[in-house]
Amino acid sequence: MSTIHNDRHADSYYAASANPAGKRHHLEGDISCDVCVIGAGITGTSAALHLAQQGYNVVVLESHKVGWGASGRSGGQAIIGYNKGVRDLYSIVGRDDTKKLWDMALYSKQLLLDTVNKHNIKCDLKWGHLMMAIKPRQMRELAQTKEELETETGYEGLQMLDREQAFERVGSHKYIGALSDPQSGHLHPLNYTLGLAAAAEENGAIIYEETPATHIQPGDKPIVSTPFGNVKCDHVIMCANAYLNKLDPKATKKIMPVGTFIVATEPLSDDMARSLIRDDEGVVDINFVLNYWRLSAEKRLLFGGRVSYSGIVPFDLKQTMGNSMRKIYPQLKDARVDYAWGGNVAITVNRLPHFGRAAKNIYFAHGFSGHGILFTGLAGKLMAEAVQGTAERFDVFTRIPHMSFPGGELMRKPLLVLSMAYFKLRDIL
Repeated sequence: MSTIHNDRHADSYYAASANPAGKRHHLEGDISCDVCVIGAGITGTSAALHLAQQGYNVVVLESHKVGWGASGRSGGQAIIGYNKGVRDLYSIVGRDDTKKLWDMALYSKQLLLDTVNKHNIKCDLKWGHLMMAIKPRQMRELAQTKEELETETGYEGLQMLDREQAFERVGSHKYIGALSDPQSGHLHPLNYTLGLAAAAEENGAIIYEETPATHIQPGDKPIVSTPFGNVKCDHVIMCANAYLNKLDPKATKKIMPVGTFIVATEPLSDDMARSLIRDDEGVVDINFVLNYWRLSAEKRLLFGGRVSYSGIVPFDLKQTMGNSMRKIYPQLKDARVDYAWGGNVAITVNRLPHFGRAAKNIYFAHGFSGHGILFTGLAGKLMAEAVQGTAERFDVFTRIPHMSFPGGELMRKPLLVLSMAYFKLRDIL
């Protein structure tokens, strides 16, 4: 059975360790509200929470369950920043907007921390992150990243690690060095999403599960159609990300669903866990097709990677992902793999988030391209601000230029598969 397209939560470690959640029902009949949010991932539940706190009547429509998509399946790595260097951003949006984007990247961490603390969300939030290098070229890239961030933004705490230091922190001989970032971190993404949803409901938002939005009729009072009734509202916020499908064909052209996969080992001994990741940090290598891993609260190794641009799920995920994990950690050759799952994330051509308006009162944010833990919460907050009439911060993101994936509906995936094959080859060379 596909671990991507089940109607229930993926058969993941996250689902098995999810905090209790109350039963939610599907919509029954036509209703009206101030704001209709489509999608109950981190973006949608964040938007609902911030709007409900301001007294708005908010309805959230979720096709499956809260956190069913990437928000409840991801690697859980809360990485500050963008998939572009600071100087690259200068050439894309200019210096002024680059500064604003970086200010908001830093704010996204504080927003996460404040939200978790204020609403007592139990999501195993930890700080500390490592970016690993396999070859000298990658060490030069990491050193350049450090220099750019320190020089251009004043970002603090970064430290280059040599081979010996990297091995002390991540017990693998595969890497020749690393960049340590104590300001980034990791968490349990499904429990974070469930906590946001519960907080939104406590403030008056209503979440309908198993209620897919099938059509949006724009206008002064947009109408969102579902199989069970219609929602008439003043504003619509689309937070479907990789599962936007045909709700907004124009925006859909700017993103591509991409599959990524994760395994979770059995709980490891304290000594073994510490030998793998000494300081309980999130870890990622910097190959184009990257691997990422971290420890869970019960000391399972959660290891992800093996991106699928074609939509095909690899055969026997436990074996294929387990083999990838053991190439980095041969000491786990006898460790049992208890869970294996996958899911879609949305990428953009330039790997920067895509924010915008489908109409004057219909907003969207998606295409977080691997930085979703922090930017999704921020996106929900900024769209809530825009609904309230303060769109300055939201509009900074709308000024990031985006192009459609080439090839049209039929050829865009084959073309992406071909282009990614080149970058995979470059990782090897």
